[in-house]
Amino acid sequence: MTAKRDPASRRKTRIQREKTEQILASALDVFAAHGFSGGSINAIAKAAGLTTPNLLYYFKSKDDIRRELMERTLQLWTAPLSMLNPHGDPVEEICLYIGRKLEISQKFPKESKIFVYEILNGLPQSREQIFSALKAVYHNKIGVIEDWMRSGRINAVSARHLIFSIWATTQHYADFETQIDELAPEDPDSRFAEAEAFLTGMYRRLLTPDDAD
Repeated sequence: MTAKRDPASRRKTRIQREKTEQILASALDVFAAHGFSGGSINAIAKAAGLTTPNLLYYFKSKDDIRRELMERTLQLWTAPLSMLNPHGDPVEEICLYIGRKLEISQKFPKESKIFVYEILNGLPQSREQIFSALKAVYHNKIGVIEDWMRSGRINAVSARHLIFSIWATTQHYADFETQIDELAPEDPDSRFAEAEAFLTGMYRRLLTPDDAD
């Protein structure tokens, strides 16, 4: 007699993949509005147009959904920093990084908000999940930036505070989206284009050596 396989262990059908994405998109809406603690499994099911038992076929718990969303958000966060090319022009590489971070803030503001919720709550359940991967990329690229400084290709500043300040200035446009909408309600595309021009100009002036051509 052939043993039955657990549904989670089978290859997902197209419909199952679509339902999974539907649940994750709805959970993202719920968590971005209410945080992980304030978003219930029932609220996610309702937003997804599913019954709670149907949702639990795809994810065993709210925490499973949270882990999947945090994993995806982490990939969004680390990818732009991973792309910092140690063999490229240092100032241009950092400006490209700023542009990529702003693009994430523009296209994925909800992911940014749930990340902030986790940080503000002290990462009670996902500290290792987030920081084990992020630390590896962070320390590698800090080393790259410090090498650029030692070789005189960019001005000597604190590499870690350079990265922290880029995170702060670029993610602000997602995390404080409501405030910005009230204070500067221009077209979002114009907003991000102007932000990129301003921030890259500021960091160019900070980092470009005085004797550079």
